[in-house]
Amino acid sequence: MPEGHTIHRLAQDYAAFTGGPVRVTSPQGKFSDAAALLDGAELTRTEAHGKHLFLGFRDQDWVHIHLGLFGKVAFGPAPAPPPTDTVRLRLADARAYVDLRGPTTCALITPGEKRAIHDRLGPDPLRPDADPDAAWARISRSRTTIAALLMDQKVVAGVGNVYRAEVLFRHGIDPYRPGRDLTRAEWDAVWRDLVALMREGVRLNRIDTVRPEHTPEAMGRPPRVDDHGGEVYVYRRADRPCHICATGVRVAELAGRNLFWCPACQSR
Repeated sequence: MPEGHTIHRLAQDYAAFTGGPVRVTSPQGKFSDAAALLDGAELTRTEAHGKHLFLGFRDQDWVHIHLGLFGKVAFGPAPAPPPTDTVRLRLADARAYVDLRGPTTCALITPGEKRAIHDRLGPDPLRPDADPDAAWARISRSRTTIAALLMDQKVVAGVGNVYRAEVLFRHGIDPYRPGRDLTRAEWDAVWRDLVALMREGVRLNRIDTVRPEHTPEAMGRPPRVDDHGGEVYVYRRADRPCHICATGVRVAELAGRNLFWCPACQSR
């Protein structure tokens, strides 16, 4: 499932269609009634909160998209080719087109329904209105592990498996520590780091988490080869030596997802 930086990057990319009328279609047919209502309207704004993408049309119409595990978005230049019958939503104008396939959610919603989605999500490190105090209020009272809390979208929105593993490594925090055992200083440092790392993720459209002194060039090691791209410390590096201490990286299942960590570097 894409992490929050990907959805914010998509919001930026979809914004290229603002400023004029947009052709809106649903070749698959599952969004055809809503597409007919929006066809020819102006896309006025785009927005992301965690893993949720919002496309605003006219004054009050919003398309809510959640990619889930299988959703894909593809952009291309005009003229758009004939769409396949797997395209849930196509936007097109004189310059370009964008196809959405396989999302968990693609729905036309009201402003009130949109607000309800925001209200159930935690603060998003990439949003200017994010309040890290709201996340701290829940974390500081919880017996749940910090690793599970960071993946809970009601606590922090947009953090996925990669950012979770990497930010805990970068701050030497044992992923199994209960949230209430973190200090406020530790949480503040983790939050600032998430903001910086995820902003870089939006800019580069990939996740890089290693510090300059730990890049392949600095350490004389081979670059990472992985479908997810980017340089990381522990994510998907099970049983391989830690870049810092050479201890084998561990993996375990936590809340249905693989958790990666270094038992030596993350001993706090």
